[in-house]
Amino acid sequence: MRPQGTPQSLEKRRLQAVRLLKAGKPYRDVAMAVSASLSSVVRWQQAFRSEGKRGLRVKPSPGRTPLLNQRQKERLVRLLLQGPLEAGYTTNLWTLRRIGEVIRREFGISYTVQNVWKLMRAMGWSCQIPDKRARERNEQAIRYWKRHVWPRIKKNRSTWSPFGLPR
Repeated sequence: MRPQGTPQSLEKRRLQAVRLLKAGKPYRDVAMAVSASLSSVVRWQQAFRSEGKRGLRVKPSPGRTPLLNQRQKERLVRLLLQGPLEAGYTTNLWTLRRIGEVIRREFGISYTVQNVWKLMRAMGWSCQIPDKRARERNEQAIRYWKRHVWPRIKKNRSTWSPFGLPR
């Protein structure tokens, strides 16, 4: 399991352990001083002996290399910004499945729907749900109706009661 801390702070810890060993401190005392296991301190000392400071350098974090490189991701963003209609779909809505199809068609790489979601999140995209409004909606007419018609027909609570009795 990878210890807590930035790669640079972990490298500093390893260098400090080697300095303490050079100063003549026993392995157990060094391990306690740098909050590491005894076997790690021994391993660091061996790496330092064989490779010098280079043996204690930060190593890249493990993990699978991404399927899409940075240039491909930038191209994908450009394709997505053109819209689904440009990509040949009948509606103007990107879905994860559609994005996966575009990636497969353009780059020859297959992603599952879940991994398309992870990719989009990593690229800073989020889920957007379109408003459900009629295409024929007339915003200007709606504003006029709310401002002028509705106040005239709205029931006034101060003058109306169920049985015509005053409140």
